[in-house]
Amino acid sequence: MTSLFRPRHAALSLALFAALSLTACQTSVKTAPAAATAASQPADRTVVTRAPGNGLYEMAYSSSANALYVASADRFKEANGGVVYRLDPVTLATQSVTYTDLKNFGTASDEQAGVFYTTNSLDGAITKLDAQSGKVLDRLVFPEKKDKKGYPAGTREILVHEDELYVGRIADPGFISVVDARTFKLKKTLHHAGKWVTGLIYSPLMKRIYAANGSGEILVINPRTHNIEQRWTPGDGQPWLFLNMAEDPATGRLFVTDNSKGKATLVFDERTGKVIHRIEGDALAITYSAARHALFISQRESKKVLELDATTFAVKHSWSFNAHPNSLLLSPDHQTLYVTLKQKFRKGSPAPAADEIARIALESGPLPVADQPEVRK
Repeated sequence: MTSLFRPRHAALSLALFAALSLTACQTSVKTAPAAATAASQPADRTVVTRAPGNGLYEMAYSSSANALYVASADRFKEANGGVVYRLDPVTLATQSVTYTDLKNFGTASDEQAGVFYTTNSLDGAITKLDAQSGKVLDRLVFPEKKDKKGYPAGTREILVHEDELYVGRIADPGFISVVDARTFKLKKTLHHAGKWVTGLIYSPLMKRIYAANGSGEILVINPRTHNIEQRWTPGDGQPWLFLNMAEDPATGRLFVTDNSKGKATLVFDERTGKVIHRIEGDALAITYSAARHALFISQRESKKVLELDATTFAVKHSWSFNAHPNSLLLSPDHQTLYVTLKQKFRKGSPAPAADEIARIALESGPLPVADQPEVRK
């Protein structure tokens, strides 16, 4: 397969994904040395960081394989393809490396099927990989028309729901591609989704899919009919660029981040679609743990990761880093938080060092293992 990657396209897309953070194929899987490149360790001894490589974005955890997978776009000018790293979830040592012909950004896991997916954002594609081996199983390049400059609509987030995959498309107007997970074929396209579909999440409470977009809307989608039933907005007349979401199904609250002009996390009442609270501060990734009654938020600009009380929104813990926190992932037992750390984006210049992964050991306690929160970029 010929990659659609172009240096200029990569520069434009990287800037966009930084602001928003996001056929047979030739691949190879190599076993890596046990020792990964060590990064500078923060003073907090509960935090371990390592630097596997460049261009790190989202992560996927496989319980059956006892592995942490990390999607990588690698270097944008010096490398035409991407990488998927398999790390030891405890030591963060690199166990194996899968080289791909396309660059990898978003991820989603399907534990029941034993696979995980990556989005190939610059090429308008998604890839399916085996969770045990990390090998590529399939690739879908979406058939939509390219724009006037010959570029496809980017693929940012991917959501696994039952036997379907929902893929948010970065375009204006944006849309959502629905893929049959069994055949890996395009099933349906949901149009009129606003500017840039950035975040996707399923609500077990409302039995609906929420899609966030750059127009400052939350789309409420019926997964049975694929109809957009509602559009929620803050209703304040201000410009919002929504990114990522997390849900507390017990209280019917939806948390939505904006790292652009809004610089806040909005709390929506899912029963009314109205904003009931605003948490100030830059916010990129977000995840909720019912077991800990806590929100975790990455602050890329402030170089921090916060743990907030989910009722009072008071800061319970704060972790500071030298690099910029990007994506978050909670382990299934709620005992560990993983963070990808990005080097500062320098237009036209390579990053001064490799991106990093941080493993934060959270305070232990009696936690229900069965409860697994939604995890988004």
